[in-house]
Amino acid sequence: MSVLVYTESEQGKFKKVAFEVASYARAVADQLGTSVTAISINAEDPSVLGTYGVTKVLNVKDAKLDAFNAKSYANVINQAATEEGSKVVIVSSSADSKYLAPLLAIALKAGYASNVVAAPSSVSPFTVKRTAFTNKAFNETSISTDIKLVGLSKNSFGLKEQATEAEVTNYSPSIPENGVHVESVDKATDKVTIADAEIVVSGGRGLKGPENWGMIEELAEVLGAATACSKPVSDLGWRPHGEHVGQTGKPVAANLYIAIGISGAIQHLAGINASKVKVVINTDPEAPFFKAADYGVVGDAFEVVPALIEKLKAFKAQNA
Repeated sequence: MSVLVYTESEQGKFKKVAFEVASYARAVADQLGTSVTAISINAEDPSVLGTYGVTKVLNVKDAKLDAFNAKSYANVINQAATEEGSKVVIVSSSADSKYLAPLLAIALKAGYASNVVAAPSSVSPFTVKRTAFTNKAFNETSISTDIKLVGLSKNSFGLKEQATEAEVTNYSPSIPENGVHVESVDKATDKVTIADAEIVVSGGRGLKGPENWGMIEELAEVLGAATACSKPVSDLGWRPHGEHVGQTGKPVAANLYIAIGISGAIQHLAGINASKVKVVINTDPEAPFFKAADYGVVGDAFEVVPALIEKLKAFKAQNA
């Protein structure tokens, strides 16, 4: 009857979101008076999950699961939830989990609440707070099915250490062939990804051309941030489409989002509205982004950003 949590990993390393969903699962388990079981797929050190309150880890090691496949992963989690008798299953709201969650919900006959931002306000009925209208509002959702599936929004709950000793058990679910064979996957390994970043530095057409992107990358490097861009920038070919954030690109829920030379079209704002602190740098004081920003700088990015980089480097040197 433990709470089951799916902890995402990549190339053997747990993603930050894995520790956040584990922390959330621990909070839910405390409300229900039960324990937390995590399912880990091809991770190198599953015992680290004990730091965040997990008491048992079902450790899956299978080369057929090296490449993510929503159907296969949902099948594995379904088997684990069924064998554990879990009435509450927790996943993240990452792109991968949003693909597998509907399949898992059908298999478990579970009610599914996505984009959850807080621990349940009640467990009878099971009620959670979720974002709505592209993060412009919240709603309270009650799940009445016997099994509940919760998708936790990134950076909403945070990492809560509650050290315990996790019992790691080798788990070998049946993994049927799905007809998909991945030959190879090439990924950049030297940069912070948008999905995992706590800070995102994003640029728009105000940068005037791809040749000026160096200062965006330099600011991101100083802050340990990911780089991103608006849709027009990716459409123009200045930056790869993988960096396009917004409603029609990648959603961003960073702790800090810095928009440089981005006017703030409604589609862009909808995709980054879940970020906790939004900073905009723009020469136009009437740019829509200023109405959504927590902090705004009216000024030329080619003057403001280099000065900001210089100050940040000086600050880091003094506090090293």
